[in-house]
Amino acid sequence: MKTGFLIVDMQEIIVRDKLDQKVIDRACEYINHVADVLRSNEHVVLHVQDVEGMDDSNSEAYRIISELDVNEKDLTITKESSNAFWQTDLEQILKSHGVELLIIAGFAAEECVLFTYNGAMERGFRPVMLQNGVLSTHPEAVISTYRDRNVISYPVVDYLIR
Repeated sequence: MKTGFLIVDMQEIIVRDKLDQKVIDRACEYINHVADVLRSNEHVVLHVQDVEGMDDSNSEAYRIISELDVNEKDLTITKESSNAFWQTDLEQILKSHGVELLIIAGFAAEECVLFTYNGAMERGFRPVMLQNGVLSTHPEAVISTYRDRNVISYPVVDYLIR
């Protein structure tokens, strides 16, 4: 079974001034670990970047945060709505790589991460949230995300992939 890892909206303009640095660092530690495990076993790591409102004058603010390790093998898609599947090629990209299980991490639990999770489910993927890899400015949103959705921990990813 091929696994995909979606890292949603982990961009300067989106997370930098909204979250405590310790929260960002902790989530990135989990995200980077899972991404490394998947990359080293030829699975798909894909960064989703929200470009709504981006133009030539502010494009630098839309870059992926430096705490995340981005590899030349990683894929990137851009989106302009909360669901990364909406009006993008994400579904086709994942299907062309044979992805069935889709691990989702990133910002924000109550919006883009949740809507992308739902979009994955609607399209027949098996989505799971990465435990400790989902962020929000509302801590209760992260708690409810883990409570109400399928969740996977990094040791389980290690076991399944290695």
